Amino acid sequence: MNQTDPNAYYFENSPIWKAIAHMSLPMMLGLCLNVFYNLVDAFFIGKLNQTQMLSAIALALPFMTIQMAIGNVFGIGGGTYISRLLGEKKHDAAKIVSSVTFYFSLIAGLLLIIICLPILHPILQVLGAQGDTMQPTREFILVFLIGSPVVIANFALGEVVRAEGASKESMYGMTISVIVNIILDPILIFLCHMGVAGAAMATILGNLCAVIYYVFYLQKKSLFLTVSPKAFKPNLEVTNGIFKIGITVLIQSLFMIVSTLLLNNFSIRYGESVVAAFGISLRVAQISDFIGMGLFMGVIPLIAYSYTAGNIKRMKKIIQTTALYITVLVLIITVIMMIFRTQVFEFFSKDPQVIQVGVTTLAALLISSLFVSFSGLFIGIFQGVGREKEASILSMAEGVLLIPTMIAGNIFLGLYGVIWSITIAQILTSLIGLGMWIHFKKDSSMKNIIPVCNE
Repeated sequence: MNQTDPNAYYFENSPIWKAIAHMSLPMMLGLCLNVFYNLVDAFFIGKLNQTQMLSAIALALPFMTIQMAIGNVFGIGGGTYISRLLGEKKHDAAKIVSSVTFYFSLIAGLLLIIICLPILHPILQVLGAQGDTMQPTREFILVFLIGSPVVIANFALGEVVRAEGASKESMYGMTISVIVNIILDPILIFLCHMGVAGAAMATILGNLCAVIYYVFYLQKKSLFLTVSPKAFKPNLEVTNGIFKIGITVLIQSLFMIVSTLLLNNFSIRYGESVVAAFGISLRVAQISDFIGMGLFMGVIPLIAYSYTAGNIKRMKKIIQTTALYITVLVLIITVIMMIFRTQVFEFFSKDPQVIQVGVTTLAALLISSLFVSFSGLFIGIFQGVGREKEASILSMAEGVLLIPTMIAGNIFLGLYGVIWSITIAQILTSLIGLGMWIHFKKDSSMKNIIPVCNE
């Protein structure tokens, strides 16, 4: 970067706290707005007084996770690659990567439609939809499937924009998406009588507005990036640079999807009220999760840039300070939400079974939040420095631990064994991440690290 770039100060010279605030606060605010939308979405659907519809949006989470995962393959893979290239002052290469990332995300969305549309019914069965939940789950997912190119491109472009330090602009896109969602939700759900399909349509249209904003920013405002077709030059070097880190995101998400499918299939055995309780709990716990996520995802470009620029001292300080902020903020939010978790559930549902299961589930997820954030930070560090091997191992660890823990919990302790298996797996994953980070520092001594971005 150069002196004309307003973001260069935060990457190179600003105090650490100011750099973290610049990159992470907009991300945190954007994610919290997204959580707010998800809660509003569940609130509006809950007003229909049909538990099977609340269950449907819970059962659809794995499919939505697939879309997010594909978007982040290109977004985080391309974004960290761009930040490393900017650290090496390879601005022309960064332009190519940003364009390739965008068009690859659109192509991936079209392929997802082609693959999934003919096998939609088997997909619904795998998700755990059955009986009264089958039709609303189908309506919800069908809209999301058709909107796949838009959803995937939204996730990808948000990360690309942040890769050059434009964190506020990334937040603006997220905010636009959420505002459009909230405005359209009651209109499509109630006035247009679309039910869960209306909630899904509102989300797709919100994503579309965000994509339009990101494209405008990259074409008109960005100094180093573009989505121009002229810069779309996918070659082996660029594709490998995107996918070597992007694949770690996919691995992590695939295990998350399998885990969520297990969770859905275990919970459906205990009834629709349990599925609804899990769905609400996951959305509420996202408030705490996303505070941590905003911090560790926000600093990944800073880590990547400092690494390839050879400023290892600054990189280490960024990591240490971020870990401290995660501990303080996530603990504060977790404690507050833990105290008022019963009142939170009563806001979304009056079903006593939903409230009873939901209060325990939310407690388990809130306790997990701190460990989820540290696991994410460790993965983000390895992604930022281009260490795909370490990132892949840690990405797999969560799923590898969670699946057998959940199965064993269900066998020996029933429903509550399933619930607390999530917490146990997250604690173990964060400990593995800590061990890998300590080993990485000792192995390299963090002194003579040769950047892995040699393109």
